[in-house]
Amino acid sequence: MVRARAALPAPAGPSVPGRIRLISGITVASLALLFAALAVGSASARDGLRVIGRDAGPQVVATAGLYLALSDMDAQVANALLMGRDHAGARVEAQRLYERRRAEANQALLKAFELAGDDPAERRTIQSLLDQLGRYERLVGQALLLDERSRHAAGPPPEEVVTVYRQATDLMRLVLLPQAYNLTLESGTIVRRTYDDKNVWIPLVRAAVVVAGLLALVCLVWLQVFLATRFRRVFGPALLAATLATGIAMLTGANVLGHDLESLRTAKRDGFDAVLSLAKARAISNSMQGDQSRFLLDKERADTYEHTFLDKSQAVVYFYTDNLSSYHERVSSSSRFLGLLGPVLVGDTGHQVLENYRAYQAQDARMRALATAGDTAKAVDNRLDDLRAAFDAYDRSLQKLAAEHQTRFERAIDSGESALNNLWRLLPFAIGGIGLLVVAGVWPRLKEYR
Repeated sequence: MVRARAALPAPAGPSVPGRIRLISGITVASLALLFAALAVGSASARDGLRVIGRDAGPQVVATAGLYLALSDMDAQVANALLMGRDHAGARVEAQRLYERRRAEANQALLKAFELAGDDPAERRTIQSLLDQLGRYERLVGQALLLDERSRHAAGPPPEEVVTVYRQATDLMRLVLLPQAYNLTLESGTIVRRTYDDKNVWIPLVRAAVVVAGLLALVCLVWLQVFLATRFRRVFGPALLAATLATGIAMLTGANVLGHDLESLRTAKRDGFDAVLSLAKARAISNSMQGDQSRFLLDKERADTYEHTFLDKSQAVVYFYTDNLSSYHERVSSSSRFLGLLGPVLVGDTGHQVLENYRAYQAQDARMRALATAGDTAKAVDNRLDDLRAAFDAYDRSLQKLAAEHQTRFERAIDSGESALNNLWRLLPFAIGGIGLLVVAGVWPRLKEYR
């Protein structure tokens, strides 16, 4: 007679398959958290690189170029009116430069309009600039025509010419240039706000990637230990490969986010900030050389134009002085200074910019000494020859320095975007591969209970 087996008590808690599914589910959730953190971090970094490198950043540079073109337009008009019949060839050249700057201003306005997108405030500002620029051009055309008819010698033109030019230059200084500067400030605010946000957000997401990655690794080790203990087998190669791939994904993602953060910082500090400072310095410097011509052109406002020249000089290279003569002395001997050029005059090119700026200010002092002595003709010749040559050398060195920083800016943006592109090309394969490895490591154990 066969004896019946005693019934075994029901096991308490989840079954082995249930526990495998539970641990596997937690592991998959931790992996999903890791890849979600990577996706959020890379999207945030890409957005920062796009805004600073492709959208608002270029718009700031474009509007700074607009300020330069507008200020140089007015300077070239002042030069042409000062030359008279004695410098016919140079007068034609000044008018040609005026036309070129006008074309550059129109192109910068069009580019700014395109980059403004749907922002109504920026579009209104650009439309106002276009309207006022048309009015300025009409006044300039009238002044140049009256000046051509007068056929005066080099020096101040007739009063009727000066009167019309005053209206034009006041429109430029009081309306056009402030509006152009406001465009730069608005776009610059977007860049600074984006940079500040990403500078805080990306490190936080990077930390989240590391935490999520470590959690996923712990879960994978937990799963392997449970399977090895429960089934009395060595660790499965599929889960070992999944663990290794997860560690690589975590480290790669954290490194890419760190690289992108550094790229953003380099693009902003060594690239964008320096390029913008140099663009502003070039624009203000062009307006300074216009003030030199206006100083000789309009004797009634000569003191005013000398004072504005000093204010602009201090904006470019700052020294605490209350008169232009003292400024000339300080700039020729001091080696420490502030202003727009203060933070960017490093390296051989920066040193050359400073030396050329000193030569330019020395020629300005000479021109004003001749004018004060009553030798207007020699002062005009100095303004159109030696002083102009000194300014051109200074301006070329500014452009060279700006080009160096522009190259750093573009390289940083390209490097950051390239790292993100590589990550996004690998991410789908990592997700799919790790998922398949987890399934390959768990599925055979579950099949044993079927």
